[in-house]
Amino acid sequence: MRDAAESPRQPRLSDLGIDLLRVTKWQRARAIAWPFVAFVAYWLCAWFGHWALAVFSLMVLSFVTYGSTSHDLVHGSLGLKRLPNDLLLSVMELISVRSGHAYQVAHLNHHARFPRDDDIEAEAARMSLMGALLHGVVFQLRIYAWALRNPRGRRNWIVAEGIAVTAIVTGAMAALPWTVIPAVYVALMIAGSWTIPLITSYLPHAPGEPDAARQTRLFRGLFVRLVAFDHLYHLEHHLYPAVPHQNWPKLARRLDPWFEAAGIKPVRIG
Repeated sequence: MRDAAESPRQPRLSDLGIDLLRVTKWQRARAIAWPFVAFVAYWLCAWFGHWALAVFSLMVLSFVTYGSTSHDLVHGSLGLKRLPNDLLLSVMELISVRSGHAYQVAHLNHHARFPRDDDIEAEAARMSLMGALLHGVVFQLRIYAWALRNPRGRRNWIVAEGIAVTAIVTGAMAALPWTVIPAVYVALMIAGSWTIPLITSYLPHAPGEPDAARQTRLFRGLFVRLVAFDHLYHLEHHLYPAVPHQNWPKLARRLDPWFEAAGIKPVRIG
């Protein structure tokens, strides 16, 4: 492998194209709408007894919040003003039974500090496979506790969201004598969050590598694109975090010549 010191200079975003920062009105509207469509779909499907579709709706909700729309809101890359961005981030993560602003401060710290030991979000990257799986059970609690200690000016949001999550869980339990629908919703959303350290930390990162371009794995291949719905561009995102998820495939194509010249070999599946 080519020595990191001999690698060609990483392209500036202006070299790759400032158009990578742009999202159309349709892309923005679609990104914002998907979580709410999935949320409503669960309640309708569960109410009419279509449980397979209800569970699938929550799988979609988990994916399009933490991995897509909420993630773009964390980075402010949908082109919204601060207050609407904050409100949407809070609401979208609350319907996923999580604190949006705890996610935000932990994730921005991840970009600033990875692979240092004080990167709370990437703890699983330094664990075994089994450790990463078990870590998922406590991951959201650890993120929330860390964010309370390191609020970065978002304390009021984080506290309010913690109270709201507690109220959602308590309300779902209180409703059990009449219906299991809210409790199933809460249980599935919490259980779905247990996979986050495995998918977003353990699998994509290689903290022992010598430089930023190699400390996150480069993925390519048809199978990966299909399974991840064109979202497994973690290295590209680390290098250019301001680019919204809609433009990750385009960013990847423009970076491929540099990856090749730098001797960065992709993990190719399919």
